[in-house]
Amino acid sequence: MMKTVLTSPEELLKEFEEKINSEQKIEPLDWMPEEYRNHLIRQISQHAHSEVIGMQPEGNWITRAPSLRSKKILLAKIQDEGGHGLYLYSAAETLGVSRDQFIQWLHKGKAKYASVFNYPALTWADMGAIGWLVDGAAITNQVSLQRTSYGPYSRAMVRICKEESFHQRQGYEIMWKMMQGTKDQQEMAQDALNRWWWPSLMMFGPHDGDSPQSANAMKWKIKRETNDNLRDKFINKTIPQAELIGLKIPDSKLELQEDGTYIHSDINWEEFWKVVNGDGPCNEQRLEHHIKFHNEGEWVREAAIKSGLK
Repeated sequence: MMKTVLTSPEELLKEFEEKINSEQKIEPLDWMPEEYRNHLIRQISQHAHSEVIGMQPEGNWITRAPSLRSKKILLAKIQDEGGHGLYLYSAAETLGVSRDQFIQWLHKGKAKYASVFNYPALTWADMGAIGWLVDGAAITNQVSLQRTSYGPYSRAMVRICKEESFHQRQGYEIMWKMMQGTKDQQEMAQDALNRWWWPSLMMFGPHDGDSPQSANAMKWKIKRETNDNLRDKFINKTIPQAELIGLKIPDSKLELQEDGTYIHSDINWEEFWKVVNGDGPCNEQRLEHHIKFHNEGEWVREAAIKSGLK
């Protein structure tokens, strides 16, 4: 018996929604609404750009790491982030857009990356804060993305989450060691926490009611949890980690509730949108750096293509 071929938009949409609701993965050759495809193109490419741009503040500290062990760990972490970018660009390409196009959109300012990477890394303690806070926030978000409805994105997140957990532990170890050190080292660690706490909370994005993409992302199970729920999860698990090693969260309104959650101050959303729209401390520097080295690496890509390498 031959299977009836679905042809009408209504039938195709119904089958798509049935797959989503039954927790089946949507694969590259499956039919999908253009809005779903476009949302994934934006989200996955932004995620890939964030991994690659995020290598810059850490790469600047490779030659200044305080020990050979620290240098080796930092090198491994940066290498992981480059790999994450490759996994994610590959997943995004399954949606019908070339990697070259994604890079062009980034260089022209039409594509975004996580606003947190537009802040400077001023001291070695920043390497701890980035690993502990920034990668910790990323893990909180990415664990739920392992269950995202788009198959290639979901599978890429499995390995990425394993490696991000190493990054978070590496960062926390730096902060812990500094809090066991001299008064100057302790102050350096606290200063790094003060500067990276709020940008890390901004990583989860605006309140859900202020995000035009959130409703569809939840409906299509691209996202499995809301921005605010994920942010609260991160806050509730990170505050005890800070207190354990003697660090103080820079929030005067912080208050522990009976259920173990925290009341906290609201984020400076004016600063968030300012950085997102290109007016952060390092926006111009990050993009110029990427453009410069992308152009200088053109001969490597050409040589790889001519030699048959991928």
